[in-house]
Amino acid sequence: MREPRDVFHLAVPCYDLDATVAFYVGQLGCKLARRYDDRVTLDFFGDQLVCHLSAAPERLAPMNELPMYPRHFGVTFRDGEDFDALYTLCQQRSVPFYADVSRRFEGRVEVHRTFVVCDPANNLLEFKHYDDHRMMY
Repeated sequence: MREPRDVFHLAVPCYDLDATVAFYVGQLGCKLARRYDDRVTLDFFGDQLVCHLSAAPERLAPMNELPMYPRHFGVTFRDGEDFDALYTLCQQRSVPFYADVSRRFEGRVEVHRTFVVCDPANNLLEFKHYDDHRMMY
């Protein structure tokens, strides 16, 4: 069973290490843990995100053509203040929004706020906050 000291690990492709660091560290406020010639390891809100340098496709799809489902990742915040703070930071730093903040499942117990941003490699990141934290899982 996972304990609070354990860390979730996710690896995603990136096509430009400098742009990746600028986005995750400079815009989202993540911490750079390690950088190598072929990847960067980040403290992504308490978990480990590794962005591996990959061969870029001939053409990156425009953000509005990207399918949200099933491929995206992100953080579900327990505290609404943390969600609000990240959303404000993204606005202030002109992070590209795939979907601006909205409420899903209004009128149901699993109602939550969500927004989605896009990194330089077109990885979609969704951030959420549930009104009832018991619905986080």
